Amino acid sequence: MKNKARDIILVAIGVAIVAFLLAAPPSTTAPVPYDDTHRQYYNMARDEGKKAAERFCADCHNQDMMPLPEGHPPTYRCLFCHRLERGK
Repeated sequence: MKNKARDIILVAIGVAIVAFLLAAPPSTTAPVPYDDTHRQYYNMARDEGKKAAERFCADCHNQDMMPLPEGHPPTYRCLFCHRLERGK
């Protein structure tokens, strides 16, 4: 009897976790475009890791060329929020 109650609790916890994950809001940050400009960084992120590719984001995404919106987080962890498109 003791094992049955534990199993039911475990299943209930699993169902609650899955329900919580399914209820999560959709992502609101824009993905990194897979275009001529960004393609080289996709390859770099795949081969050397995301941190290697992130070093170059501020070269274009800065106050002079492509200003970030007010309140935007610091630019040293771009690929933490902006995801790379899958399969590219």
